[in-house]
Amino acid sequence: MADMPDGTASFSLSLHTRIAEIPPTVWDECAGAENPFVSHAFLSALEESGSAGARTGWLPQHAALRDSAGRIVAVVPMYAKSHSYGEYVFDHGWAHAFERAGGDYYPKLQVAVPFSPVPGPRLLIRRDAGVALALMAEALEQACRKLSLSSVHVTFCTEAEWTAFGAAGWLQRVGMQFHWHNEGYGSFEDFLAALSSRKRKMIRRERRDAAEGLTIRVLRGREIEPRHWRAFYGFYNATVDRKWGSAYLTERFFPLLGERLGEKVVLMLAEQNGKPVAAALNLMGADTLYGRNWGCRGEFPFLHFELCYYQAIEFAIAHGLNRVEAGAQGQHKLQRGYLPERTFSAHWIAHPGLRRAVGDFLCREQAEIAEDMESLAERSPFREA
Repeated sequence: MADMPDGTASFSLSLHTRIAEIPPTVWDECAGAENPFVSHAFLSALEESGSAGARTGWLPQHAALRDSAGRIVAVVPMYAKSHSYGEYVFDHGWAHAFERAGGDYYPKLQVAVPFSPVPGPRLLIRRDAGVALALMAEALEQACRKLSLSSVHVTFCTEAEWTAFGAAGWLQRVGMQFHWHNEGYGSFEDFLAALSSRKRKMIRRERRDAAEGLTIRVLRGREIEPRHWRAFYGFYNATVDRKWGSAYLTERFFPLLGERLGEKVVLMLAEQNGKPVAAALNLMGADTLYGRNWGCRGEFPFLHFELCYYQAIEFAIAHGLNRVEAGAQGQHKLQRGYLPERTFSAHWIAHPGLRRAVGDFLCREQAEIAEDMESLAERSPFREA
């Protein structure tokens, strides 16, 4: 444990190699209940299942900020990493450039939810603590220096956090995802009515074709049985084998997640003759449904769209949720009602030369993303008012 720099000596910072070292009630008092991905339940399920740890190169270094009375007033989900996989904000080029120049980019510190490109808070501060975001940025810099690491990366943070990091001198990065917004729709048909005629017809056709010969079910909490989780793990592995070739999440993770998060876990399941053939895993927050993992055994046209996008929209409307976030990438989401949104990350790099080079790159990248978003906005599937 170390005191904070001059002027903030009433606070001290400690790093923890297991989230279990911080009581769940204490962590969640800082994290709040809005976003399940930063909850103690989700993060501990990753660690206890062996998904986040030495095997996958996500070594916990969770930060806890204590006040003068020893009370934890803020926590940060943080990991020491020897690679850049499972982050969805790519910095491989930075690492290669620094290593070619003779520097050591790894290990680095990563403030993130492992394997989850889900925007949300990363500096988890008790609402009654009065701790400034700038203080937390300074605390992370101090932790990086103390560990003699190259850099700290805070990915998929909130815009307010991103702004505070920028004011503290960190490099700011912008990305893009596609999110669906509930404009007060009473039903899926209400949503379709807001689209252009061509898009309405396309979605109706896709839903009809996807459901042919299949039964679609939505399961929550205790409705998800061990057999469903076994099937889903098979789907997950099949998808990983096709796309990435490395399964981070272990078989134990999924039932542990269901056990700990209960009704917040939503599984969109497709069955053929009573046998599961595909599924999409979602977590429900206070006002958002977050799409996370999907997998399938076999070839079923448009089933990915049905389970991951259309069933998610129906669920959000039925439960009065404001938004669906369906994960990273995918301009194909645009014509299905998911619109481009900026995502945010912040980066503190110790080496001045690398910091300048990365800063120049980010300025160019941000301009390109702004142009892309402007172009995508012109291709909106919604009817003109």
